[in-house]
Amino acid sequence: MHNSPEMPLDPLQVEANVVADLPKVVLHDHLTGGMRPSTLIELAAQAGYDGLPSDDPEEVARWFVEAGTAGSLPGHLEAFAHTTAVTQTAESLTRVAREAVEDLAGDRVVYAELRIAPELHVDGGLSMQEVVDAVVEGLSQGERAAGEAGHDITARLILSAMRDRDRTVEVAQLLVDNLPDNTDHDYVVAFDLAGPEEGNSPGRHAEAFALLRDNLAPVTIHAGEGAGLESVRAAVVAGANRIGHGPRVFEDLSASMDGIELQRLSGHIRDRRIPLELCPTSNVQTGIVDAIADHPFPLLDDLGFTCTVNTGSRLLSGTTMTREMMILVEVFDYGYTELFQLTCNAIESAFADLPTRERILDTLIYPPYLELTDQDGDGEIDPCEDEQPTIG
Repeated sequence: MHNSPEMPLDPLQVEANVVADLPKVVLHDHLTGGMRPSTLIELAAQAGYDGLPSDDPEEVARWFVEAGTAGSLPGHLEAFAHTTAVTQTAESLTRVAREAVEDLAGDRVVYAELRIAPELHVDGGLSMQEVVDAVVEGLSQGERAAGEAGHDITARLILSAMRDRDRTVEVAQLLVDNLPDNTDHDYVVAFDLAGPEEGNSPGRHAEAFALLRDNLAPVTIHAGEGAGLESVRAAVVAGANRIGHGPRVFEDLSASMDGIELQRLSGHIRDRRIPLELCPTSNVQTGIVDAIADHPFPLLDDLGFTCTVNTGSRLLSGTTMTREMMILVEVFDYGYTELFQLTCNAIESAFADLPTRERILDTLIYPPYLELTDQDGDGEIDPCEDEQPTIG
């Protein structure tokens, strides 16, 4: 990783087809923001929904990327109205969840945390618990289907509450009720606060966060995407274990003759190793930066922040984990060493239990990277944990 001074430069030329086959971990992926265009069209027909711009999958895909590139978070979020409208039944939610796991597994994702806001899927008569049950069933089906296709993937679910609505306490309780200790499965792992940041601080939802703390429930909060440092600070104060997006933490950096210096908030996030769920393509679409080349990803990485790379909304961003990784390769000259470390960062920051993380790391992540670098014999990739052998 850039913040590992003893790390030699990666001697291997990074190739897209190799990256496509490397194990990946995604922590920030919106379930209804990653639907297949063909599925969206079919579900719209079944629901009698006529709001889609076209019934041609390619045109729908292009439209969503254009709509996602709204230049602001509220504009970006408007596109979700279409995907939400067609996922108001248990059958549609199960299908979308199953296909998401299959698609991610096809991109060689070995661990995925998908997120959904249950309160947005009750207009058809489902309860929020029924929404969760339907998605969990889809994740389970997706894991089995991926396994049959030869891909080992573990899927988990994050429940999002909308920060501009008044059901955060209900969603927090729903999360608590569905944590592994309180149910017969281990799919539901964390709470997320999502939606428009401006004017909707986590501080407005103190009761929900108190409930989550009392029940030792993991929390991630969208921050530093639609608003600046005040949003990031509020997320940290509320107890976020991870920051959803968070690139605008760079606004808390200052430059002097001595170099880049971290201020109080940025220093706290780095030193406490609060992970950033960065989504480069999405961050450009929402107007945080004008172009990928301006993204602070490599700067934050160099400074020692716990960075992870994610898809965000695959449909709206027209992206995959392979594409997001290749952006880092092509724009910021990342090598296999850096991609390996980002993958380690992600699995170590996952909300799954430690045995699950260790199994994935030891059996699914290490071996392909060992094989990759052994073919060259010159480069070294520092392991995620000291007790693991050096890759070389």
